[in-house]
Amino acid sequence: MTPEKEMTASPTSSRSVTETVNGSHKFVIQGYSLAKGMGVGKHIASDTFTIGGYQWAIYFYPDGKNVEDNSTYVSVFIALASDGTDVRALFELTLVDQSGKGKHKIHSHFDRSLESGPYTLKYRGSMWGYKRFFRRSALETSDYLKDDCLKINCTVGVVVSVMDSPGLHSVHVPESDIGMHFGSLLDKQEGSDVVFNVSGEKIHAHKLVLAARSPIFHSLFFDGLDDERNEIVVTDMVPKVFKAMLHFIYRDTLVEDDILVTSYLPESSVSDTLVAKLLAAADKYCLERLRLLCEAHLCREISVNSVASTLALADRYHAMELKASCLKFAAENLAAVMRSSGFEHLKDNSPSLQSELLTTIAGCEEEYKKSRSDWGQLSDGEDSSGRRIRPRTDTDTNY
Repeated sequence: MTPEKEMTASPTSSRSVTETVNGSHKFVIQGYSLAKGMGVGKHIASDTFTIGGYQWAIYFYPDGKNVEDNSTYVSVFIALASDGTDVRALFELTLVDQSGKGKHKIHSHFDRSLESGPYTLKYRGSMWGYKRFFRRSALETSDYLKDDCLKINCTVGVVVSVMDSPGLHSVHVPESDIGMHFGSLLDKQEGSDVVFNVSGEKIHAHKLVLAARSPIFHSLFFDGLDDERNEIVVTDMVPKVFKAMLHFIYRDTLVEDDILVTSYLPESSVSDTLVAKLLAAADKYCLERLRLLCEAHLCREISVNSVASTLALADRYHAMELKASCLKFAAENLAAVMRSSGFEHLKDNSPSLQSELLTTIAGCEEEYKKSRSDWGQLSDGEDSSGRRIRPRTDTDTNY
């Protein structure tokens, strides 16, 4: 009698993958010389930024963190700024060489991860970094400090573990390249059927593309009597601005950032920048995404000297999110803003904006007090619940 065959199940498998979710943040410290002398253990904090599901912040101590060092060094740390327990991560801090020679000062945890493993942050307020990041006397004569400005880049890699099933395959789909193809159409002028005369310069384009992107162009070409006109004179825009607008229409992106740079301009110059003129073009041709891109760019450059003129610009061209940001910034920095000449101009020429500013001050006063209280707790060694953060031990990073 033949024995029965044994039933066997097909083998199964699984794979656990541990990797890092990486992200970076750039922190610009303008007015370094004014920050000196704020006191040992006191810091300037960056905005919080999110990487790997947690919020982080960069702390810069211009007079150092250690009393024993007697302000000989500046200190830099990366802090866990949200609730979390035993968050494991790799870190990198880079002091940017502003001479263009690329000789950055880099402290990296990534290149020694195999040797020491990721660093564990126990709870909100835990930090990784360097008490003796750079000797202060050397820093102040180096290429890292330019125009009283320091630039610090930080990278955080949060360690995560995921289960990967080999039976589930994936196909990588590249980013959309439709903008590249339409941009090529503009550059080569193939099939162009309309010419814009902008200050004497002839610029070729395509009616269908313009009409698809802008209701104003659609009305001009297809809803009125001008659809047969093949040359249009533009009198309220210079060629550089018109070309930058076409760049967006065809590619759905702004021109390169170095062309748009507005940092630290005098307040009277904000409206003369390319990004401000593009904001006006977006308003004229109802290009809502271009409007938001311009708002985002201008929002990053808000300062005490520029906020009044940027607020007036936002109000004129219906940039509501930029306007709200300007009002809040002005309310939070009111004393300094009121001393600027831009504020005087605003007071004399835009009384309605002054009224909106007063309303914003009243609305954000409590929020501002709460924010200062929360960060004050963190900087004094407590977490958001008021628990005292334990002193660092030998297992903590304490460079």
